[in-house]
Amino acid sequence: MASREAPPDRRPLWVVVAAVCFGIAAIAAFALSHRRQAVKPRPVIRVVIPEGFNRLQIAEVARGDGVRGSYLEATAKPPPFFNPARYGAPPNLPNLEGFLFPATYYLYAGSSASELVAKQLEAFQERFSPALFAAARALGLTPYQLLIVASMVEKEAGTPHDRPLIAAVIYNRLRQGMPLGIDATIRYALNDLSGPLTERQLHTESPYNTRLHPGLPPTPIANPGLESLEAAAHPAHVPYLYYVASPSGCGESLFAVTYAEFERDVAAYDRAVAANGGKPPVCHR
Repeated sequence: MASREAPPDRRPLWVVVAAVCFGIAAIAAFALSHRRQAVKPRPVIRVVIPEGFNRLQIAEVARGDGVRGSYLEATAKPPPFFNPARYGAPPNLPNLEGFLFPATYYLYAGSSASELVAKQLEAFQERFSPALFAAARALGLTPYQLLIVASMVEKEAGTPHDRPLIAAVIYNRLRQGMPLGIDATIRYALNDLSGPLTERQLHTESPYNTRLHPGLPPTPIANPGLESLEAAAHPAHVPYLYYVASPSGCGESLFAVTYAEFERDVAAYDRAVAANGGKPPVCHR
């Protein structure tokens, strides 16, 4: 019996090539789809840094949010892209306090402290505008000195309204050669951020003790937000030399030109404390 051969494939060559290409594309699409399903997106963490926090406080926040590594080590020296000398900071700068801009940052889970610090410094560079450089020059300050003033305003002001007023008190005292007398600078030196300071603490020998030493403290005492930077750059035009917490307990301060007025305001606050059982007065607004 004679064998029968299969009939030759008479399909055009382009049809064969198209079929092969379609098959390859289908295989590639399947593989890519499978790979996308296998690779899960990296989780993101949210790190919220409040205005006025110092390095130690931010380190606690970063650690609690899962940021890897030592935040204090990461803020001991500037990274290559950031030059504190551009702002008039001294060459022997102990750390990056003041430059660590407070904001909300989003990082991939497992990010390092250095990555967080880089984002903070980038944010600072964006916020510290040429207008702030010009304002510092107009006030006879370096930008770094303006940053120091802003850090004190951040720690002392209880309301947005008081920020430029407290900045004015600081500049008025500096012009008259008076010690600033800001207890927040002593708290920074002692790392004691709550509770009344003792008489011994108020007399601690530290360059941050602005009761004993006239002039600005050596470095910022916190990391100020934009409102405090603007207040330091644009102080109110007032003659005040003193302020004390208001007896209302609502955060604002009472401002005075003379020491006699200041003593009157202190007495009013002390009466409010006594009326509240020795505790700071409570706001009832």
